[in-house]
Amino acid sequence: MRQFPLVPLLVLALCAAAAPAFATGVEPADASRTPRTTERPDAVRDSTIISSEAFLSGHPDMRWRLAGLEAEKLGRAGDAITYYRRAARFADKPSQGLLAEAYWLGRGVEQDRALAYAWMDLAAERGYPFLLAKREAYWNALSEAERERALELGTALYAEYGDEVAKPRMEQVMRRERRNVTGSRTGHVGALTIMIPTPGGTRTVDASHYYADKFWNPNLYWRWQDYDWKKPGMGVVEVGTVMTDENDPRLEAEDPAVVD
Repeated sequence: MRQFPLVPLLVLALCAAAAPAFATGVEPADASRTPRTTERPDAVRDSTIISSEAFLSGHPDMRWRLAGLEAEKLGRAGDAITYYRRAARFADKPSQGLLAEAYWLGRGVEQDRALAYAWMDLAAERGYPFLLAKREAYWNALSEAERERALELGTALYAEYGDEVAKPRMEQVMRRERRNVTGSRTGHVGALTIMIPTPGGTRTVDASHYYADKFWNPNLYWRWQDYDWKKPGMGVVEVGTVMTDENDPRLEAEDPAVVD
């Protein structure tokens, strides 16, 4: 079984954060019939939305994955582990895979190949081909003792980070964030407009775009992730600088259980 290096997984994780299927305006179910393109006028608008602090507050999976990727870029491997673990609690499969890579290679943590396999097995829970291939490569490289320990460790990881518990946790945050901002228990946005700061100045986005179902409906959100990770490399929309406050206390929180 071929071994995959760390870099492609980091690249795929960043691409997934860009929400390509949504930003191009092509629903996954129609992608086989409709060419995807990065030239649509709404691509810049959607990229701005996805990069905003408010959006990421309602999508902690992407928020903490992006924080981890930024920490990796700055050479802060230990911080990256903290952020990936937070994202992993919200059903973020790329972050679970990145944790597996970190333990496999000893990046920011003590090397632990059995634990690395347990994380990669969890990351491959939805059957994404790339992560399945990584999982099998890890398994083939383990000793019998490591395999036994990996299976034991996996039970605890699934109990805390498996989709059965992590998806509802993520969905709760998404629904709560939408209700809090709109002031409607049903999530009705009315005539609201959203002001988003960008490096080029403040942009105004109609709330109907910001709160489009493709971003906030859990079923559609998971559907996009499944499509994009089962067919990676189909084109992306670049996400610019994330509009975050570097003094945000959530970035320094020690207990991920209290961070949304």
